[in-house]
Amino acid sequence: MRTGVVVAAQPGVEDLAVRAEELGLHSFWVNDTPMVHGDPFVALSLCAKATSRIRLGIGVTSPALRSAPAAASGLASLNALAPGRIICGVGTGNTARRTLGMRPTTAARLENFTAALQDLCAGRSTQYREGDRVRDIRFLHAGAHVNTADPIEFVVAALLGPKAATVAGRRGTGLISFGLLDPTAWHALHDTRRHAAQGTPRDPHSHMDSRADSYVVTALHLLDEDEDPHGDAARDATGHLVLSLLAFAADTAADTPALAEQLGPEEREAVRRLLDRRGTTPTAPDRHTKLYPNYLGRIAPQDRDLILPSLMNTLALVGTRDDLLARITTLEQAGVDELLIQPVIDPPAEMAQLAKLLT
Repeated sequence: MRTGVVVAAQPGVEDLAVRAEELGLHSFWVNDTPMVHGDPFVALSLCAKATSRIRLGIGVTSPALRSAPAAASGLASLNALAPGRIICGVGTGNTARRTLGMRPTTAARLENFTAALQDLCAGRSTQYREGDRVRDIRFLHAGAHVNTADPIEFVVAALLGPKAATVAGRRGTGLISFGLLDPTAWHALHDTRRHAAQGTPRDPHSHMDSRADSYVVTALHLLDEDEDPHGDAARDATGHLVLSLLAFAADTAADTPALAEQLGPEEREAVRRLLDRRGTTPTAPDRHTKLYPNYLGRIAPQDRDLILPSLMNTLALVGTRDDLLARITTLEQAGVDELLIQPVIDPPAEMAQLAKLLT
């Protein structure tokens, strides 16, 4: 299986990209969460100039954050710096919108946005709408300004529901998912994507991508001999994923209770403790300002008790070398093409551990 890494956009990110390339990783991604992390286009511009081989991804942007012309301009500009190495993840903006105290956008708007980006980044015109006003738009200057000749890979962010996978099938894109390590769920996503693709007519001028790879974002912790799989080291290495899920469940408990309802009693109790600890409630209008600071950052020692073994096992890869290789093989058999880790303790060391594990 191929490997990659996802990090927060921040100064010095290009040094991590260089190290990832030296280690032989396939891709290097940054988040697009404006009120939590730095700007991904700025970060990847630095990475593009500092590297020569590794693929560079945004994971993920959204029509609820950026207009199609602005996003396409950023992507095609990156493509001019790193021709043929750009990957764009697109989604409804679950986290990026939640950190603003807003809800994500719809699957229909996501599909329109994806189609517009595919057209614009390939040098074609597309329809652009503001209210009742609709106009055909395209890049008016190419050449040295932007690169629309080399292909950009698009992937749609999907969880367990079928809507995003349907968009991926209709648009001919790949998939990316956060913490989805259940092979059965991946089989279902791929079945949905294939079914949607079969019902979509193709034409000689199709804007569909030729690539349709699947990526999973997780955390990795290789256990030392006789190490407790749920000890402090393992909780610190995976806690950012677990807290992100608990924060999301706490944030959506009142208006979108589906996730909280899927949690067990111990996990629901952890959500309650998190709300109490952050001094907010499921209905407080400013709860996003209390739940999402340091989102996907290293957890505080006092929050280790919230990192439940059940959620660690669900969202992250923790185990011996043989354990991890067995789980990764199962994911590969389920159609996952690339394993992306999100390191927080010591990114260079964690990237090296990933590279060594799969070589």
